[in-house]
Amino acid sequence: MIRLSEVSRTFDGRAGRVEALRGITLDVAEGEFVAVLGRSGCGKSTLLRLISGLIPVSSGEITVAGAPVTGPRRDIAMLFQRPALLPWRTVLDNVLLPVEIFGWKRADHRDRARNLLDVAGLSGFEKRLPHELSGGMQQRVSLCRSLIGDPRVMLMDEPFSALDALTREELAGELQRVHMRNGATVVFVTHSIDEAVLLADRVVVLSPRPGRVRKVVEVTIPRPRTLGRNAHLADVARVSADLHELLMERDEPATAGTEGR
Repeated sequence: MIRLSEVSRTFDGRAGRVEALRGITLDVAEGEFVAVLGRSGCGKSTLLRLISGLIPVSSGEITVAGAPVTGPRRDIAMLFQRPALLPWRTVLDNVLLPVEIFGWKRADHRDRARNLLDVAGLSGFEKRLPHELSGGMQQRVSLCRSLIGDPRVMLMDEPFSALDALTREELAGELQRVHMRNGATVVFVTHSIDEAVLLADRVVVLSPRPGRVRKVVEVTIPRPRTLGRNAHLADVARVSADLHELLMERDEPATAGTEGR
């Protein structure tokens, strides 16, 4: 579904040239849930922005469903760290926002929006405004909004990072259930090793900047998974320990004259 071939991205700023990603090659199968893990500044968010078409690659190529990514696409939805709901729109109207943006018929998607809100435990809150909801509820609304168009690909940039631990675990479980139902292809950026193991089929570990694929770890724990189920705790601990060791490894110093290329 998603193919990255030798993808690199550099940025030019006042302090000079910054190489964010270097030579990323990765295939994500249709319906697969892939988590991207790495230290701060390793290019995880940049990787999502490249796949979404929000920014162009410096070199290499990205394709989704066989077509090159040259800009934002309707079949790709992105969920950010913050809900980014429009404060003057009701919950239902926020969920229906993509319908209006893409010029679809609102009447054709209203029932779909209500069903998504029901699944997310927000039935009865359709007419509430965002400020009347908790942070976790707002992020549920954002998740429903990203699903309204039945996207083939969902890109998630640490969507639960601003939430407390209990709400974060609850929404991670909800996301797992949604993914098992709709079968979308998901690329999920996170700083949490346990969250990556709980959700993903594979975990891609990036090296410090410039971000490169250090290793891809398969997670074979049966679904549905929960950190509170004893049968999974040992497996989660084992995979988490392996990932922690990878993240603690230091890259060898760059060869003289190659830094920043």
